Amino acid sequence: MDIHKMLAAMHLKPEFVTVLPDRLVKTGQDFILRCETNTERVNVTWMKKGQKLCCVEGKHKTEKNGTTVSLEIKNAEVGDEGNYTVTIQSSTGSDSCSAMVIIELEEWRTVQWMQAPMISTLKSFKISGENVRELRFLLYGPVGAGKSSIINTIKSIFEGHQFINCLTASAVTGESFTKKFEKYNVGNVPFTFYDVMGLEKDKLKGVHTEDIISALKGHVPNDYTFKECAPIDEDNRYYILKPTLNDQIHCLVSVIPADKISMMDEEVIQKMKEIRAAASKLGIPQVLFMTRVDQVCTMTQQDVAKIYQSKKIKDKMMECSNRLGVPLNCIFPVKNYSEEIKSDEKLSCLMLEAFTQIVHSANDFVKKNSNEKKRVE
Repeated sequence: MDIHKMLAAMHLKPEFVTVLPDRLVKTGQDFILRCETNTERVNVTWMKKGQKLCCVEGKHKTEKNGTTVSLEIKNAEVGDEGNYTVTIQSSTGSDSCSAMVIIELEEWRTVQWMQAPMISTLKSFKISGENVRELRFLLYGPVGAGKSSIINTIKSIFEGHQFINCLTASAVTGESFTKKFEKYNVGNVPFTFYDVMGLEKDKLKGVHTEDIISALKGHVPNDYTFKECAPIDEDNRYYILKPTLNDQIHCLVSVIPADKISMMDEEVIQKMKEIRAAASKLGIPQVLFMTRVDQVCTMTQQDVAKIYQSKKIKDKMMECSNRLGVPLNCIFPVKNYSEEIKSDEKLSCLMLEAFTQIVHSANDFVKKNSNEKKRVE
């Protein structure tokens, strides 16, 4: 290099010519983060999740070879997931670039990724309880959790076209469109969903916990309009005084958005716990659907079939479990039809897997209570 080029290089502000690429890495795999700079005369610093990377011998290897800087990580594991930043610096300035490393876990829960056999099984399903015409599922959760979208998605799967008649909460106003105790049948199968207005932290806003508990017991009629001023009681002329097993809810489905669980108000969480406690006393099975999974995990957003290989999804399921006290095997991450206008088999299969679980849970409840009623008689 002649003296003029050397002087120019000494006064060159360091910049990246290429940047770090995001990486999806399987557990146990070695990988390298590499990028190019415009000058060799730089000091290099690596950071992970905003903290200086503490290199471990045999695990990390940093290198600067000419204008190439790199970080090699051996035997990828869960703890290696995160945002990595490399900074180059000299007396003339500095530059940084970052990449997200996502660790793909071994599949920890399996899903049948063919919807036809699942739909066929559900369409031929026979309820085990006498005089029970349909299995009833009640969806509840905070405003905007995706309760109505779940109903739209399941109806879309069974009816073969996009179903959008069940209005969803406004993302702009945060207000629930659901004002009544609304009933939604699913195709030609004996399954019925009930939608209620969302829970809110204010005592006088959203649905009352007492109304949901009354609905679980079968006291609330179809199309009953909830009143924010007072929950339904025996003095209400619409109140079902002596509900049958067919009037009751057979499975309670909590709905929590994966991207909002950390921000959920403690008052709303407490309301959900009260409702769950009441359901437990009644022996009603409970399941949690965790929605909006594509909003918290890039890997799942790109391929929903990898949902049970995602550390982020597993962490969010753990968070739901810890905050609401729901066992992990009763939590099902799902994605609703939202932007899609055509059927997506993987999305449908994920929902059908969760739906099949609540069908069996509800049927077990009906069978048990039908048998108990026979013994009493």
